[in-house]
Amino acid sequence: MHELGIVTYVADTVQKIAAEQEIPRIDGVTLTIGEVSGIIPADCWNYFRKRYPALTEAELTWQTEDAVSYCDDCKQEFGTVAAGKICPYCGSEHTWLLRGNGCSIKELTILEE
Repeated sequence: MHELGIVTYVADTVQKIAAEQEIPRIDGVTLTIGEVSGIIPADCWNYFRKRYPALTEAELTWQTEDAVSYCDDCKQEFGTVAAGKICPYCGSEHTWLLRGNGCSIKELTILEE
């Protein structure tokens, strides 16, 4: 249930941005969520947005970032979900995740009145 902490952090961050920029209302928040992060924030968002004045009507959307791993032996990048931990190019297990397990705020939507 790490979504709760992530959504709280996102809501706090967006509320601070709104206050600093004197934005009364944020209409949308777009996140980039890694394919292997395990994050599904929608249910938590609907609960928490009502506790932040600038976010009460904000809709949450997200885009998935593909998970990509790197092989130390053959220096190739490959899709993590399709191949797992084994490099599909050389069969090595000396691989590590490059990207695809994080979460970031990509965009805020503000409709001018």
